[in-house]
Amino acid sequence: MSTSLRALASDPDIISDFIVSQNFNGTINGSFFTFTGFRGIFDQAPKTFKGSKASLVEFPALNGQSVSYAVLQFPPNTLFPPHTRPDATGLLFLVDGSLEVGLIDTKNNLYTQKLQTGDLFIFPKGLVHYQCNSDPQRPATAIAAFGSSSARAVTVLPAVFTTGVDDVILAKSFNTDVGTIEKIKAGLTH
Repeated sequence: MSTSLRALASDPDIISDFIVSQNFNGTINGSFFTFTGFRGIFDQAPKTFKGSKASLVEFPALNGQSVSYAVLQFPPNTLFPPHTRPDATGLLFLVDGSLEVGLIDTKNNLYTQKLQTGDLFIFPKGLVHYQCNSDPQRPATAIAAFGSSSARAVTVLPAVFTTGVDDVILAKSFNTDVGTIEKIKAGLTH
């Protein structure tokens, strides 16, 4: 006899049309279902990569709906460094410009693509991935939809290099020396 165990993690299913937080004191009308936090984000171009999100924290109407959204703005020569989203699949729609994207599967295979305006790319839940605007002149803008109301990004470099893992362990892990690890850490603090 064999037994199989599975662990699943996702937003819980709800048994009502929508969920109103116990802390909500307003009236349920169209405003409850409207997010206005993206107004004005295109008025001034950012100087560095900027992600503006509409998740459960910013938009309480998402509670129980298993969706969230982000607008990603990439000035020329910027990137969203390698990261993972342990809670959600991401679907990236390139609105303007071009992006180089990549993901690494659990067998350490790298899949890359050069996206053009109008392209859509999926990032499976939990896989390390990145987006890069390597155009030296033109910005890029993308919209990301997530299969969770609270999709979090866990950036790889800070998770590895700023959490207190001993430099000797990191040097051995990356087959390098402690001096190189110290240089990497110093670069992350600027």
